[in-house]
Amino acid sequence: MDRPVIRFGIAIAVATLIATVVPAQEQQRKQPTPPSGAANPGARKHVALVGGMLIDGYEVPPLHHAAVVIENDKILEVGPAAQVKIPVDATVIDTSGRVMMPGLIEEHAHLSILGHGDYNRWYPWIVKNGYMEKVMEISAKQLLMAGITTAVDLGGPLKESLSVRDRITKGQIPGPHMLVSGPWVTRSLGNYPPEMNVMQKLIDTPAEAAAATDELITAGVDVIKAYVNLTPAHYKAITDTAHKRGIRVHAHVYAERDVRNALENGVDVLTHSGSAGTAPPYSQQLITDIVNAGRAIVITAAHRSWVFPDTVGFPERLQDPQLKQDFALIPGLWDEVQNSLKNFQGLGYFARTDREMFFRERGVKQFLESGVVLGMGTDSGTPMNFHTEALWREIKAHVDMGMSPMRAIMAATRVNARSVIGKPDRGTIEPGKLADIIVVNGNPLYEITALSHVETVVKSGVVYKGGTSAKGAGTSTASR
Repeated sequence: MDRPVIRFGIAIAVATLIATVVPAQEQQRKQPTPPSGAANPGARKHVALVGGMLIDGYEVPPLHHAAVVIENDKILEVGPAAQVKIPVDATVIDTSGRVMMPGLIEEHAHLSILGHGDYNRWYPWIVKNGYMEKVMEISAKQLLMAGITTAVDLGGPLKESLSVRDRITKGQIPGPHMLVSGPWVTRSLGNYPPEMNVMQKLIDTPAEAAAATDELITAGVDVIKAYVNLTPAHYKAITDTAHKRGIRVHAHVYAERDVRNALENGVDVLTHSGSAGTAPPYSQQLITDIVNAGRAIVITAAHRSWVFPDTVGFPERLQDPQLKQDFALIPGLWDEVQNSLKNFQGLGYFARTDREMFFRERGVKQFLESGVVLGMGTDSGTPMNFHTEALWREIKAHVDMGMSPMRAIMAATRVNARSVIGKPDRGTIEPGKLADIIVVNGNPLYEITALSHVETVVKSGVVYKGGTSAKGAGTSTASR
């Protein structure tokens, strides 16, 4: 991708523009403006992010001292700040000294959980108290504030999942663009409590699997989640039904046999595969077949074999004040989660962590070294795996295992958008794309944990976090 050379004059032009914006910004810092969830149906609305380094979602060198102009919910123009014309009515956001990049896409979230340590305590507690939808609202807001502008919820009660998704779309509550699966299609409840029945479509025969899939799609889900104890015939019945209606299927698979069965019977996304040690490394033939099929893999590596030792090393992360503030919306929620994690080392969820840590490096590298289509998802919401940390901890695990920071960012943006969830209208910063942009403090290409410092979140052209700005300060930074 050819880009004009940035000259010294650019820096002067950017500084001139920012100088006109800063006084109004300082005034706004005193009175933060709450985000508006709905697009303005009237005149065209413009927002400009000016001055920072731009990672555009392609694996190319970043653009320094850049500007991005948004019109309503779409990106209008991108380029060097000295050459981009800023509309006179634009709200200008100073991104000097920061990095602009596409909003992150969380491919595997669970809105119905908030990091609680024991599902057998958690689900009875929220169902008995009628907290399910409120919990999902908290999760959605946490994801958005963490820089997640699109998320896939892979397992939740149908009614609440559709309600939260639709309320976010209407601008009634904050959250990412949501794709929801509703209940899992499965032959077993597993070890979950009866209160989780609403999250599972229990089936037996392939015909029942097809009927359950069709019922969920008719109800309005965006994706299908195939869960456990499924045979090749079940996978085929699910995928045939879903694909006829233009819906992708994600499968919860760990063991090599299950991965192969899902692969050979049309599953679109193999999620948890290997899960960084839950299963030993796969055979070379299976890896080769996944690569040749062009099938997407989402490892969800960090949710056990990284989160556990990281918490042993820094248990204070469990008392993050941001969590306490978020959880205050539900009486007793903070204490309930804290009590469930008092002896996190003894939780059943982490019973195999020693084995997972033994295999985790090989579990990730088997895919990094293969050329597989690799997306990013965290299984966020699971024990100690808070939505506030999506996706930076997962991305860091991949980088620690040898993935370049740029490739890891691409996996969480462009690759997730196009190859995993099939939404090519997002995931990159270029004209015509959905205006989903985040601004981070620090250069993630140098230190990937800069992704944990999200200062500004723009979704569909609406500023939901940060973005100190000034209206009416729009000018062209290009010489006229």
